[in-house]
Amino acid sequence: MSTIASIFENKTRKPVISFEIFPPKRDELLKNIDATLAVLASMHPDFVSVTFGAGGSVTNSATVEIASKIKKLGIESVAHLTCLNYSKAEILTMIRNLEASGIENILALRGDSNPNAEPKNDFVHARDLIAFVRENSSLGISAACYPEGHPEAESLDADIRHLKEKVDAGATHLISQLFFDNDIFYRFMDKAGKAGINVPVDAGIMPVVNKAQIERMISLCGASLPEKFRKILDRYENDREALFDAGMAYAVSQIIDLIASGVEGIHIYTMNNPKIADRLTSAIKNLF
Repeated sequence: MSTIASIFENKTRKPVISFEIFPPKRDELLKNIDATLAVLASMHPDFVSVTFGAGGSVTNSATVEIASKIKKLGIESVAHLTCLNYSKAEILTMIRNLEASGIENILALRGDSNPNAEPKNDFVHARDLIAFVRENSSLGISAACYPEGHPEAESLDADIRHLKEKVDAGATHLISQLFFDNDIFYRFMDKAGKAGINVPVDAGIMPVVNKAQIERMISLCGASLPEKFRKILDRYENDREALFDAGMAYAVSQIIDLIASGVEGIHIYTMNNPKIADRLTSAIKNLF
């Protein structure tokens, strides 16, 4: 079995490089995902994660379908799995469906509440899901971490204590939420290490190509914007091509600094845009 943790253990050259994609919301667009996957595969990432399908379902068919496609390309895949709105029986069905489809790794998440449905209350936190998956399968389990603290956490220190609970429950690899200030990530890693968290951590990088999109993302995850980053947005917000180039340059500078500082992995949020992945990997390929 190939877990993400084993990829880090066996990697002769560091850091590990990976991408995240999401299932398109419309079925007709799902048919076009092969072209995106082909571009990503040509960059030889160590793994690709697939977010939980929009709306979700007990079969979570879109996520499983794409994760299976990735595996068939010879690349390890990680299927996101959320739990807040599902019962233990439903989650067990999802686990068995993933296993039957050849998926060997998940990213265990609490997920957002559904305003149109009552939570099942079988799982209150991601650590509950992690413990359940560990007890009922041999899937590799990754978890999310937040360099600036989860938006609902009392403090960063409190969030790191909760993160340690995820690791103790069975998570063997962490992927960070996006951030735009590397010093924030370094401080987080220092605190995590002191808290006894010693599993590999991917630094999550999201290139900026659209001001409205990035502002929406940071409102959801709580990431802060450094002044030099705000200057880029303010200057180029009305020039799509200039913002794309400036956003790529900023992301590349982040990645170069992270690699030089010895991070274990870089996880790129592609927003299903192969041009983003292609530009970034072309700029940093000699660093890996």
